[in-house]
Amino acid sequence: MTTDPRSGAASPPATPAAAMPTTPVTPPLPQPGGARQPASEPAPLTRVPWAAVVVFSVIAMGLAWLVMLPMWLLIGSNPTSLSMTEQLLAQLLPTVMMFTPAIAMLVVVFFMKVPRAGRARFLGLWPLSPAKRVVWFIVLGNFGPIALVILALLVATAFGWFTPDFANLSGFTASLVASGVSAESVGSLLVVQLALIPIAGILNILPAFGEEIGWRGWLLPALRPLGTWPALLVSGAIWGLWHTPVTLLGHNFGFYDWRGVVLMTVGCVFLGVLFGWLRLRSGSVWPAAVAHGAFNGAAGTFGIFAMAGAPLSMPLVNPLGVSGWIAAAIIIVLLLATKQFGKEPALAPPRR
Repeated sequence: MTTDPRSGAASPPATPAAAMPTTPVTPPLPQPGGARQPASEPAPLTRVPWAAVVVFSVIAMGLAWLVMLPMWLLIGSNPTSLSMTEQLLAQLLPTVMMFTPAIAMLVVVFFMKVPRAGRARFLGLWPLSPAKRVVWFIVLGNFGPIALVILALLVATAFGWFTPDFANLSGFTASLVASGVSAESVGSLLVVQLALIPIAGILNILPAFGEEIGWRGWLLPALRPLGTWPALLVSGAIWGLWHTPVTLLGHNFGFYDWRGVVLMTVGCVFLGVLFGWLRLRSGSVWPAAVAHGAFNGAAGTFGIFAMAGAPLSMPLVNPLGVSGWIAAAIIIVLLLATKQFGKEPALAPPRR
């Protein structure tokens, strides 16, 4: 959030040294509308720090490729057949990769000095005030992505892309039995799976924060001089391209070429608009971090309700795919209709 710049006041003409008063002069009080900007307030960016944006993007993407390099060396030639070790790496390395935007943020903040002051406030880390506003947006961030995933599931069902089995959960049962789970245990696992979804935003907060402190904490405010919508779209596109090392391994869509990268980038643009709205509307990065964790926890819900043997097109059914684009577009239109994108409250002033 930006603050009103200090109003300029004409300086009095220079006084010869012999005529200077011997007593200290009390500086004039700031006039209404021209208050001095507190030292701990982040200086508003009047232009995009492009050098820092490029360095941030290169570091985040370069480290992402570096983290995922073992997977490329191990399974790049045969990504459809994984050993137990490769399966463990496939779970662990993407989680480690989620911290690379945080590392990139540290470089541009502490080495490139962007911003030069008020870093915690610029990043949306602190203060968490007004507390009621931040708390309610955290709640929205926790449950909003669940609603988005459900809406995407309904869209996919309505268009005939998804065949649900709400009564028997045959697809979920078949996948568990195929992995060696007894049929008697399926009901218990289902209860656990569904119970974890509402708290996934909190359970996943650490890796989600590793991403969000970079994307919505630093990059989005750094791009804000472009305007709200260009900043949301550009930051979302960079976020989507950052996923390329895992997307080209078939992650999310089952494609191992440019098609998966395009799908992921478009999905991240839509999702980035919503996460970015939470960030700008609340003045805090925490609602976006919780929302990111909640989405990651709920995104696979369609697998619980799929019918066994029914065709499942991931580019259409995955909430980062076409059904998710439509669901996100519906929500974005509702936010636009209620003029929610025009409301970006400033953070509370620092305590004196």
